[in-house]
Amino acid sequence: MNLDTVIFDIDGLLIDSEPLWNEAADEVFKQYGIVLTHQQYISTTGLRTKEFVDQWFGFFGISKDKSAEAEQRIITTVLKKIETRGVIMPGVEHIINFFFQKGFKIGLATSSPPELIDLVVKMIGAGTYINATASAQDLPYGKPHPQVYLDCAAKLDSSPTSCLCFEDSFNGMIAAKAARMKCVVVPTHSQIKEERWGAADLKLSSLQNFGELHFRGLQA
Repeated sequence: MNLDTVIFDIDGLLIDSEPLWNEAADEVFKQYGIVLTHQQYISTTGLRTKEFVDQWFGFFGISKDKSAEAEQRIITTVLKKIETRGVIMPGVEHIINFFFQKGFKIGLATSSPPELIDLVVKMIGAGTYINATASAQDLPYGKPHPQVYLDCAAKLDSSPTSCLCFEDSFNGMIAAKAARMKCVVVPTHSQIKEERWGAADLKLSSLQNFGELHFRGLQA
């Protein structure tokens, strides 16, 4: 089936928000006596905030009764950070225009809450280009479960096999592939040489490097 739909992740792909999520989590977790190493943090990249908090509260023996409060504190903190310090990733305007000019339906599928979707769409000025969005925040399962991608495809009235996804996280890549979609990964520079990206259909160092030859190869 020919590709006619593109779905983008948000955090770390369209906006350089992962360091800000890290800052927000560090600030809130310190209130509970938790300090994560860099490796511990990246092992949960792509998970929903609730799952992120539950995992580390369980690991450090913090009562789950406090999880919801910590989750909301992290979300509130990171939204403020992104609004004031968020940086749009290189190539965002290019990649959205590339698919818009081809007549593709364009969607966003993220583990982040709807408030962050609205904020980022406004920051990148893509409101008139985005046809549908989906958040995994209130789903039974988040990424690497494929449901958020399947939901976005359904909102776009697209078959999953006609969708091309762009991701920056391993959990996101697994979610896209489990949804039977093609997936382009744009990992952070420090992770780009890792063998685990071999499951992707294409790996790039930046969105701005995507071009017609890549597109034809994915259509084949």
